[in-house]
Amino acid sequence: MTTGDGKWPVAGREGRVEGIVVAQAPSGLYQVEIDGTRRILAHAASGADRNFLRLIVGDRVAVELTKRDRTRGRIVGKIV
Repeated sequence: MTTGDGKWPVAGREGRVEGIVVAQAPSGLYQVEIDGTRRILAHAASGADRNFLRLIVGDRVAVELTKRDRTRGRIVGKIV
């Protein structure tokens, strides 16, 4: 089951992982380490239903991975 764009899994479904922000990249992208060894490139989710996310290196985050490219994703929340 996906959202309307066909790229992102619905929240709570498979494709959501937890990770740690390890670096900031240009254009609002972040490098996130998942599974202790794997690194992906992710952007912060935006929209009317999301609050502004202020992220720094070392923050724990929830990430939704794309179906087609498991090295890219969208940060959907900060884990406190």
